[in-house]
Amino acid sequence: MTFYDKEKLKRLHRTLSLNYRLTRLYADYLERYPEIIKKEMVDTLTEDGDITVKEALVALLSSIFDLDDARGGDDRRLIREYLNRSVTLLDTKKYTENPYYKSVAPEEGKEGRFEIRWEYYPPYRAAISGDMTLDRDFTEIPPLGFFTEGFRFPAVLEDGNEWMTLTPVDVDTVEDAISAAHGKVVTFGLGLGYYTYMVSEKEEVESITVVELSESVIKLFRERILPRFSHPEKVRIVCADAFRYAEEVMPKEGFDYAFVDTWRDASDGLPMYEKMKALEHLSAKTEFSYWIEGHILSRRRSLRYAELCEKVDTGAADAPKSYDEFVRRLVE
Repeated sequence: MTFYDKEKLKRLHRTLSLNYRLTRLYADYLERYPEIIKKEMVDTLTEDGDITVKEALVALLSSIFDLDDARGGDDRRLIREYLNRSVTLLDTKKYTENPYYKSVAPEEGKEGRFEIRWEYYPPYRAAISGDMTLDRDFTEIPPLGFFTEGFRFPAVLEDGNEWMTLTPVDVDTVEDAISAAHGKVVTFGLGLGYYTYMVSEKEEVESITVVELSESVIKLFRERILPRFSHPEKVRIVCADAFRYAEEVMPKEGFDYAFVDTWRDASDGLPMYEKMKALEHLSAKTEFSYWIEGHILSRRRSLRYAELCEKVDTGAADAPKSYDEFVRRLVE
C-alpha cells in the first residue's frame, strides 16, 4: 500500500476500534448493571432546565464509562459522535398501543417447562432499541433506549430462565420486515408470535408459514396466543429444523418473502446467518430478510477486518494491494 493508503487504513482502524470499544462497553453495561441509572439521578441533573433528559443520560453514561470530553481524542469522539447519536428516549405508548400488546399479548401461565409472565423495566433501565446503523466511514451506532417511565412486557421462561421476550428491540428491529412482507410469507422462529401476528394482519399477505423446531413452543403458541389472532386461518406452523426446511422444502413452496429469526444475538447469529445466506439461491424468487442483520454484519466486519490486517501485516500473497481493495473485501 502507498503511504496515503496507510493513512486511510489508520483512520479506518481507529473507527473500527471505537466501534468495538463502544460495543464492549454496552455489552458489559447491559449484562451487569442496566438499571444503574435512576430516575432521581436524571431529575437532579435536569431540574434547573439547563440540560435535557437526553443530555443528562449522555453525561451519566460518560461517567459510568469513564469518558471525559475534556480529555479530547477518543473520549471526545465517543461522547460526541457515538453516545449523542446512540441514546434514544423511548415512548411507552408506542408499545402499549401496539396491536399485539393490546389484543394478543398472552396471559400469564405455565405449559410444561415453559412459563409466560410479564416482566418490568423500571424508569431509565437501558435496552438496545433497534438495529445497528452504519455510516459511510464505517462508524457504527447501536441505539440504546431508555423509557422515562416504567414499562411491562411479556416473556417466556424455560425452566425458570428467560428464553424469549417482547421488548423494544424485538418490536423495533422487525418493522422493516413487517412492512416488506407480501404474498406467501415464511418465517423461521416463532417466539411469542409477534412477527407472525403483525404480518397476518396485512391484506397483501396471503399466508404465513412459521418454521419452529420446539414442539413445546408451538404448543404454547397454539393454546395461548394463536386463538387471539384476527386471522388464524392465514397461519401454518411447521415443526422442523430451519436449515433443512430451507434446503429441502422451501424451494418447492414458492414463497414471496422470508424472514429469518432463529438466534438470540449477533454472536450466536453469525454462523446461522451465513448458513442461511448460502441457501438463498435455492429459492431465487424469494426475498429474504434477517433479524438484527446490522448487528450481525457488524460482527462479521470486525472478524473480516482482523483477517485482512493479518494478511497485510504478514505480506500474504492474497493481501489487499490497495485501500480500495481492502474496503471492498471488508464489505463484500
